[in-house]
Amino acid sequence: MLPTSFPTPELFLPDRGEPSLRWGVVGTGWIAGFFVAAVAAHTAQRVVAVTSRSQERAREFAARHGIERAHASIEGLLDDASVDVVYVAAPQSEHLEIGLRAIAAGKHVLMEKPLATSAGDARRLVDAATAAGVFLMEAMWSRYQPQALVIRELIADGVLGDVRSVIADHGQALAADPGHRLLLPGTGGGALLDLGIYPIQLDSMVLGAPDSVTAVGSLTPSGVDATSTTILTHGDEQSTLTTSLLTRTPTVASICGTEARIDLDGPFHIPTAFSVRTPDLFEEPLRWVDDTGIGLMDGLAWEATALARYVGEGRRESPLHTLAETVSILETIDEARRQLGAR
Repeated sequence: MLPTSFPTPELFLPDRGEPSLRWGVVGTGWIAGFFVAAVAAHTAQRVVAVTSRSQERAREFAARHGIERAHASIEGLLDDASVDVVYVAAPQSEHLEIGLRAIAAGKHVLMEKPLATSAGDARRLVDAATAAGVFLMEAMWSRYQPQALVIRELIADGVLGDVRSVIADHGQALAADPGHRLLLPGTGGGALLDLGIYPIQLDSMVLGAPDSVTAVGSLTPSGVDATSTTILTHGDEQSTLTTSLLTRTPTVASICGTEARIDLDGPFHIPTAFSVRTPDLFEEPLRWVDDTGIGLMDGLAWEATALARYVGEGRRESPLHTLAETVSILETIDEARRQLGAR
């Protein structure tokens, strides 16, 4: 039987005692623009500096978003004493180098996903942050949205019974442009690291690290993974996760238990809605809808407030997406890419 109401977890709303950190942004691409706009509209955080490979782009970005300083180099931003935390929105092939430099400068770091292009490089970042005593977090924004917090509590309360499987996909039609960064080998290209990481992190959130990984799929002419179906086993449980950069898929997800199932609307990784269904074909589902008014890319605000709260609590990592789990997810991706023969 379904519950009559949903749990009401504490959301990462602003002005709940978290410090107002001063942020520096590395990169001026589309995700950086959405992030800065979300922070300005929905948090108590302040973006005070930005840098890019082009100072002209940095100046234009700063003017567009009302940012005080546009630095000509990463060194300039890292030397800026007014910057408390660095949000790295540079291409993932640069995450390791920029992350290590930011950590060495004593800055807290929010790194766009993936944290690095391999589990080994992610461990280097984790080790450096641990040694330096700074906060490090992958920007897996899905973990901090209201839907994820409600789902966690539903599972913890036993509403689903024993979770047996996660079924999820994420595909976007990105292969038409041969110069797209995801088609470039050796730089973190391919569907798994950029798109498939969302289904894999959902499975990890629900069932933990897998016992085995089995992946089949296809490669692009450049040798990066174009499509994949990845089967993850967890004891007797089995999850099916798909991704593609050849076509736009429904990007929906289901968490299947013995007593009930959660069906997340697509795209499941952004602020959305979900339904809880029992095995009874004729029972009406219980419907949850995000009523915060923070939709689409504004959902990036949740992770910024979460980081500030954790820093204010003296933490060095996110309890909702630990560094160990971040590395574990990349280990799963590494193995899937190895089986596919991706470059």
